[in-house]
Amino acid sequence: MSNQQEQKSELSQAEATDRVWELAKEIDICMFVTWDGEYTRARPLSARVHRDDNAIYFLVNADSAKNHQLERFPKVTLAWSDNSRYKYVTVSGKANVANDRPKIEQLWEKTDEAWWDSAKDPEIRLITVAPDEAELWDSPGKIVATAKMVMAAVTGAKPDVGDNAKVDL
Repeated sequence: MSNQQEQKSELSQAEATDRVWELAKEIDICMFVTWDGEYTRARPLSARVHRDDNAIYFLVNADSAKNHQLERFPKVTLAWSDNSRYKYVTVSGKANVANDRPKIEQLWEKTDEAWWDSAKDPEIRLITVAPDEAELWDSPGKIVATAKMVMAAVTGAKPDVGDNAKVDL
């Protein structure tokens, strides 16, 4: 794994990779970004983060525009944001749409009933994203980050508001 940094990070490659997976799972809802050939398109989706599978799963409708976009342009970006704690993660990778009924049933959660009656609904499809690379911004907390930004504004220095690391997954 390579670890290229925009800011100084105290995290090792392994620690940064661990933190990417942890934050993605903790934050849950991400912006799922596709390309339609002309524009990028983003929509919020609940992510089922499974590091052991090296995969991030999404349950979606069969007739979704994003499914058609993925047929032509399978590369996606996923972006998680926890603004209250100044924690952010992006993951890029290749997405695949499938009608994998056993996996859909395995991933089914009670909250999915807001969209479908049951896991057996024939309109549900599974998007699987295989991550290639990720980047994280992990601040120690809002108060610390705000204080460091104020101090930087006063002194003219750049604020060090936590770890920023890019890793290949």
